[in-house]
Amino acid sequence: MTGAAVEVDRVCRTFRRRREIFTALRDVSFAMNEGEVVGLLGVNGAGKTTLTKILSTILLPTSGTARIFGADAVRQPRAAREVTGVVLGGERGFYGRLTGEENLRFFAMLRGIHRRELRGLTQRLLAEFGLAEAARRPTETYSRGMLQRLHLAIGLVGRPRLLLLDEPTVGLDPVEAERLRSVIAGLRDSGVTVLLTSHQLLDIERLADRVLLIDDGAVAGDMSLSQFRRLAGYAGVVTVRGTGVRPSVFDGNIDGMTVLQSHADADQWSARLRVQNWDADLFRRLGRLLDGVPVADLEVAPVRLEDVYSQLVPATGSR
Repeated sequence: MTGAAVEVDRVCRTFRRRREIFTALRDVSFAMNEGEVVGLLGVNGAGKTTLTKILSTILLPTSGTARIFGADAVRQPRAAREVTGVVLGGERGFYGRLTGEENLRFFAMLRGIHRRELRGLTQRLLAEFGLAEAARRPTETYSRGMLQRLHLAIGLVGRPRLLLLDEPTVGLDPVEAERLRSVIAGLRDSGVTVLLTSHQLLDIERLADRVLLIDDGAVAGDMSLSQFRRLAGYAGVVTVRGTGVRPSVFDGNIDGMTVLQSHADADQWSARLRVQNWDADLFRRLGRLLDGVPVADLEVAPVRLEDVYSQLVPATGSR
């Protein structure tokens, strides 16, 4: 990371709805380092899309400033756009009767790519995103995953230093979603700065360095991924399954562990334990508890971002 890629300072945005003023963003301030991936989280209506549109120069802030690699998004929109790629995704945005290659060439020309560069650039991007074999097929025949990959290729056609990604894996099957995450991870490794908006918490977990939580138009949290996980108040869950009679030790809580569920059925039993912290002492205590117990299976699951987010939304989600 070599410097500030994004600097947002006290940005506000209001809209007039009939005779009422609606505030979409209120005093939003944050910064992103070059090469950083920041996950933007918030319930629908929290202000995520408005913020993304301001950073992409599609929308003007009512007050405050937003700079993209030093270029003011209001006073220097062209300079800001030259280093920014926007990927909104979805099934729209293409000319369905044109091929993938033709769509890519068209948007590359809009970005000012010289004709001499077009052929090599489009072929490279189509190959990089696994679309080379489908390059001459009309995009109306593409699957949802192929369209998402084409969106991403178009977003990168101008070699942006900042990429704004909105729900990149929504509607994709698990294999296609993981493929797209690998591509995005590769962008991060190449130094591209990414602002990632997603309701798929696995996207954030796999890709983000930091989490920016937006609630009611304001920044409700700005923290590293590890700090965000700690908001759950526990480190993970251990599930133990065994045979024979269920050990009585699981009848109540254990030091450093909370018994969430204990179940016995015929000659099989299971217990789910919420763990406060992962450390060597915890595993020693767990080992002593299970010493001599016929354990058939033991599953260790660290806290997931979904667990944290589900706790935060009822407390912070206003709409």
